[in-house]
Amino acid sequence: MSYLENQVSVITGASSGIGAAIAKAFAREGAKVVLAARSADKLESVAAEITASGGIALSVQTDVSNEASVIALFKKVASEFSKVDLLVNNAGIGIGGPTEELDFATWRKVMSVNLDGAFLCSREAFKLMKDQGRGRIINIGSVSAKMPRVNSAPYTTSKFALEGLTRSLALDGRRYGISVGVLQPGNTLTAIWDGREEVANAEGTMSPDDLARVALSMAALPDGVSVLESTVLPISMPFLGRG
Repeated sequence: MSYLENQVSVITGASSGIGAAIAKAFAREGAKVVLAARSADKLESVAAEITASGGIALSVQTDVSNEASVIALFKKVASEFSKVDLLVNNAGIGIGGPTEELDFATWRKVMSVNLDGAFLCSREAFKLMKDQGRGRIINIGSVSAKMPRVNSAPYTTSKFALEGLTRSLALDGRRYGISVGVLQPGNTLTAIWDGREEVANAEGTMSPDDLARVALSMAALPDGVSVLESTVLPISMPFLGRG
């Protein structure tokens, strides 16, 4: 039997990058994957690739920063599958700049996707998982939660807050058999690096598939066992030490 046979997995930001890689990895291991993102066309493309390989995928156009949209997503999941075993909060954006030049709308946009979205999806998943007496949530954070870059106040703050949300949810879910953990990736080749490829290449990068393998290892753990936090990064990335 595959690791995730018949487990229903909801993955946000699943239209590309890390989210798409995780969805494909989960589907290969037998999960029924629900793909959520704003881009319907890209979602359908990922879903088609999964189904063509023999997997089961349902795409649901979703704006995780919109409460009604998230509620509709989980109503669809409950209607189609009657449960949710796994939630991967991957949807995120990275916008920054010099602090004195940042407008409040930019700050709120980053927070609404990276933090509000994770909260809303986790809240709706909790409602189903509590009744099931089990479930697992994996939040995709960033090493920025440990060490920020310059000119990254919105993104860095959202990822610090996501780590706090993870710990709070892990405590709240304990009595219901719900495990919650955060995966903190280093430089990963996704659209967030568009226009900054020189920096990424100089520091070293990973592929989304590398992250998907770690997410799969977390998801495949038996009930009652959790990885609270995992940091994964290229060994050449200047994260440790003073240089």
